[in-house]
Amino acid sequence: MSESREQFTDVGDLLRSQRPAEPVYCVFPHIYRQTARDFLGGFPGRVLYAVKANSDPGVLRLLMAEGVHHFDCASLPEIELVDRIDPASTKYFMIPTRLRGAAEWAQKNHGVRHFLVDHLSGLTQLLKEIDPSRSIIFARMAVHHESAMEDLSRRFGAPPDEMPLLLQSIRDSGAEAALAFNVGSSVIDPEAYRYSISVTRSALEQLSFRIRLLDVGGGYPKSYPDFIVPELEKYFRAVKESVATLPLADNAEVLGEPGRALAAPGMSALVEVLLRKDDRLYINDGMYGVFWVLRIDGHDRYPVRAYRNGSLLEGDETSFEINGPTCDSTDTLPGRVPLPADICAGDYLEFGNIGAYSISGRTDFNGYYSDRIVTITSAAERPPSV
Repeated sequence: MSESREQFTDVGDLLRSQRPAEPVYCVFPHIYRQTARDFLGGFPGRVLYAVKANSDPGVLRLLMAEGVHHFDCASLPEIELVDRIDPASTKYFMIPTRLRGAAEWAQKNHGVRHFLVDHLSGLTQLLKEIDPSRSIIFARMAVHHESAMEDLSRRFGAPPDEMPLLLQSIRDSGAEAALAFNVGSSVIDPEAYRYSISVTRSALEQLSFRIRLLDVGGGYPKSYPDFIVPELEKYFRAVKESVATLPLADNAEVLGEPGRALAAPGMSALVEVLLRKDDRLYINDGMYGVFWVLRIDGHDRYPVRAYRNGSLLEGDETSFEINGPTCDSTDTLPGRVPLPADICAGDYLEFGNIGAYSISGRTDFNGYYSDRIVTITSAAERPPSV
């Protein structure tokens, strides 16, 4: 992590020493370390962190320090970022649409060997830029399950019946052929992985060769208020048991692409209440800031606690509508939030479990933007959680 990043013992310490006018994003190193250890120890294969979930260099360094050395990248800048921090890490260019020349640059300058396509035309374009003899090319299959909050196969992925031809074409090019799918985002039922892997089996049975690498994607969820999901161990078991039934190479390996599962727990957002109007609160961050992902199906709020004068604010609660600071009429968080009934302007709210798809997608709409990220050093301090 950057030597210049501010450090505070806990959130109360921060608020007692100053009253930040802009949002502050708090990183809890011990939470990130434990989260990485738990996922690496439980997932039955190779773990690729999805950089898009949270690309903060400090977060990447924390994950690397605990053994995450493989990274699912969707762009050349993400590859370059990971490479600057740890040149020895393995970068995977796992998107079928790339800027012209990006694949060539990634292979020649960053040692990237893993690429992804979902159509024969995409394979033709990719082969113009890379050396297939030094490459592993994943054919991405479209597969969706109703338990996923977002359908990631609506835009990407070849139909299952096209996979044998696509995989054979990759092999014929001189590259190693591999298969990938992504069942969706925030998958609330582990059975979705059993289903997706059963679809994979029909494609693999038609091949004249056996693949070595199978990427079962991301979608591993986290719990939020009123959005409680199964424990990760159930997802790991579903993957392990169902992959064991596939016709794979003897040295086969399963890959997973967690984003939210690794990024979410170790960061909180500290915001100030700017205005109270009866049961409506206005804060200095919103739907154009770190709360943007609430526009997507799934959870509609984050765990939260309130502070006044650097101390926790407690007492009888009431339900509040939370509004962001911009002039846009859609800048209202979708879920109502229970908070102390006497909360007022000048108090602070800390939203937990917010490390995934928050700072990576915030905008500067209307001029509201904060880039202040601090470190919370006490191992006894934990962000709000469910």
